[in-house]
Amino acid sequence: MVDGGNSFIQLFWNQLVQTSFLEWLGTITGFLCVYLAAKQHILNWPVSIISVVAYAVLFYDYKLYGDAVLQIYFLGTAIYGWYYWLKRKEQHEKPVASLSGGSYFAVIIAVAILSVVLGAFLDRYTNSDVPYIDGACTATSFVAQFLMTRKVLQNWILWIIVDACYVPLYLYKELALTAVLYSLFLILATIGFIDWRRTWRLENK
Repeated sequence: MVDGGNSFIQLFWNQLVQTSFLEWLGTITGFLCVYLAAKQHILNWPVSIISVVAYAVLFYDYKLYGDAVLQIYFLGTAIYGWYYWLKRKEQHEKPVASLSGGSYFAVIIAVAILSVVLGAFLDRYTNSDVPYIDGACTATSFVAQFLMTRKVLQNWILWIIVDACYVPLYLYKELALTAVLYSLFLILATIGFIDWRRTWRLENK
């Protein structure tokens, strides 16, 4: 058991030492943008643009095609989210919204359908060795990011789920630093949910 633990630590350390500049750049800016988002700071969007460009290239190199395409989507939503948050601030609208019962169902259905479609596409048309896992994580992130641009509280629930799935996936793909980043994302997503829920409750008393 001890030897197994030491082997894992050694493997993890070797991956960390070999981490590229691109992964470091994506990791640092990625952590910063999620921290800023949890604090409802609008600068999370320009910082996220740097992160998604770095990770788009990195994920493509590691054959995580779903995640690579997702970064292009993130780039578009970062620009839109930046504009939308700024507009809401100027119009003094309530900072956080929440899903209704019917909207919860729509989100679940959207994630399920996208997961199957993306997984099947990656399995058929790419050489990905984790097509359905990659597809499911991509689909959940896709929906979560859209909810975040609209400042919907439940975006954090989806991020908590997907971050927990990404950690073992990135360890499997030998992206140790990114696995550490997503472990931190999991913590930040939990904090973000608590903080946003507190804001939403104060605004809806």
